[in-house]
Amino acid sequence: MDVRNIQNPSFLKSLSVKELEALSHDVRQFLIQTCAVTGGHIGANLGVVELTIALHKHFNSPEDKIIWDVGHQSYIHKILTGRGHQFETLRQYRGLCGFPKLKESDHDVWEAGHSSTSLSAAMGMAKARDILGKKNHIVPVIGDGALTGGMALEALNNIGHDRTNMTIILNDNEMSIAPNVGAMHNMLGRIRMNQGYNRLKFDAESILSRLPGGSRLRESADRIKDSLKYLVVDGAFFEELGIRYIGPVDGHSFEELENALAAADSINSPNPN
Repeated sequence: MDVRNIQNPSFLKSLSVKELEALSHDVRQFLIQTCAVTGGHIGANLGVVELTIALHKHFNSPEDKIIWDVGHQSYIHKILTGRGHQFETLRQYRGLCGFPKLKESDHDVWEAGHSSTSLSAAMGMAKARDILGKKNHIVPVIGDGALTGGMALEALNNIGHDRTNMTIILNDNEMSIAPNVGAMHNMLGRIRMNQGYNRLKFDAESILSRLPGGSRLRESADRIKDSLKYLVVDGAFFEELGIRYIGPVDGHSFEELENALAAADSINSPNPN
């Protein structure tokens, strides 16, 4: 596919997994060829190709608000929202901006350029949505490096306290402008190692929901889970804040991404994935 001809992300809804994978390949080739000439944040974008496609397939931008922390990883977002034909001007005078830009597209809902601001922005948008009585999704995408920032931690605290409904995407790629340090970084490292716990949790919830009296059984199982999870996984950090944790998820697998996003939709609370 010539990605320069993409006009909006609506075509993604009808694509199969194989077609999505082929599109991912085409997008990567386009980015490599273009950024070799214009420069740009190539690594950050090559790492979120499948994630960005999955988000635009699952949600309905711009009604649903996808918020990119920092914004340097938004090239695929720009391609899918009709700006691929402008990439020859990327980061050039009067050309395509290397970050989300409100005046460029209705799909760009937040301008940053600095890390750790997406969760605060998302909370503000979610509060405005609720006041207006709307039902659209708010979807901040934040990296593990940005999550160690004070503004992000303050936002997590408020989001969990207020039970603000949004879907938080944690792009845990262990990459940032400098090595990540501190307790948050170490905690995320331990979460990566506990995929077995999360698989067991999903399987048990699915089975219990189908049984007669499953809701009562699930409540009992939840109490047991709450007692045990502190022994095996640090994902309890998010849940203690009032934020349901789903993951880790392979960010290059369309099946896993869609399953996680669907699971997040079914939970009426904020969800880091």
